[in-house]
Amino acid sequence: MAVDIKLKRANKVYHEEETLSGVVILTSKEPIQHQGITLTMDGAVSLQLSAKSVGVFEAFYNSVKPIQLISNNIEVAKAGKFPSGRTEIPFEFPLKVKGSKVLYETYHGVFVNIQYTLRCDVRRPLLAKDLMKSCEFILHSLPQKGRLTPSPVDFSITPESLQNVRERTPLPGFKIRGRLDSTNCIITQPLTGELMVENLDVPVKSIELQLVRVETCGCVEGYARDATEIQNIQIADGNICQGLAIPIYMVFPRLFTCPTLETTNFKVEFEVNVVVILQDDHLITENFPLKIYRF
Repeated sequence: MAVDIKLKRANKVYHEEETLSGVVILTSKEPIQHQGITLTMDGAVSLQLSAKSVGVFEAFYNSVKPIQLISNNIEVAKAGKFPSGRTEIPFEFPLKVKGSKVLYETYHGVFVNIQYTLRCDVRRPLLAKDLMKSCEFILHSLPQKGRLTPSPVDFSITPESLQNVRERTPLPGFKIRGRLDSTNCIITQPLTGELMVENLDVPVKSIELQLVRVETCGCVEGYARDATEIQNIQIADGNICQGLAIPIYMVFPRLFTCPTLETTNFKVEFEVNVVVILQDDHLITENFPLKIYRF
């Protein structure tokens, strides 16, 4: 015997106030005796501390519990018997929250995870094994109304503009300039811009674009802030022509990014790094904080 959950929408994307609907599919070669079938919908935020923060925030680590956003339970079939073959049982869940709670967008991070799941439990008679099947559905926050005002950024990287340079470290001469079309980004549209190497004493090995998530988990004792890489895209390879405009184009990956989020317990922010690696393995990095929206 097998149990499966099939949602009405193939892409599994839903919004708050909508109705989550689909069917529970039971297939068996012979008639099935069961003690009842239940369906549970859950939405929660799981917080985790990185290894370096565990000792510092021990109280937080011990008390960190998932933040429940939505929970609902329905009985789709009372105890009874199903015939052999395939049986479909339809179901519906309203995606509505009680009180002032908010349904945050689905997000798969390292230390912050926002996930929505459906779980089907088939209780079997005494000696038969209970069956369980779960599936994830994606929740998108409602698009904001109006238009987003672009915030273009022009940048110029020179030895004088760098921070965190070790003293007495001889740096080669260079000048790299470029532009990001906007640091206010729409999640469904790419991050765009261009970069140009104007002057460089040492040949370039590679130029990369690095998307970083900055996750902050907090409690009364303080906040643990951790930055981790989401994706790294190489935009130039080898010693490129000086004065040549290199396009910057990065698509925000689904599930691993979400609109910038700030709550009392946690924050999810994003940054992009322009990384220039020289042949002598010098690493030049320029950081830009991003604000991501859904429009």
